[in-house]
Amino acid sequence: MDISKTIADLKKDPQFAENVGMILIHNGTVRGWSRGDHSTVSGIEVSADLKKIEEIRRDIEALEGIYKVVVEAKSGAMTLGDDLLFLIVAGDIRENVKPALALLLDRVKAEAISKKEIFK
Repeated sequence: MDISKTIADLKKDPQFAENVGMILIHNGTVRGWSRGDHSTVSGIEVSADLKKIEEIRRDIEALEGIYKVVVEAKSGAMTLGDDLLFLIVAGDIRENVKPALALLLDRVKAEAISKKEIFK
């Protein structure tokens, strides 16, 4: 995802300025170590359930103050530094947008993405 282009496209919406005062972005990448024990990894295999992600995206977009939610999740073999997950939440004020991004991230990771680490 080209984040700058995606934001520029969102801003073309005639209702954008009336509804958005904050945009938050998450860009998840492949780490070089395992979350559990910090052992070295050389990559990961990722599977994203796109139907579930769309369901979650719609749920978050329906929250108070949230105008648009964009999600891009990748599947397949990934190497260190690769982009895995892009989340964009656009909404009215930080009290609505910050928790919406956190909930979106937590739900997508818990409900719609599975990964297998590849160890050196």
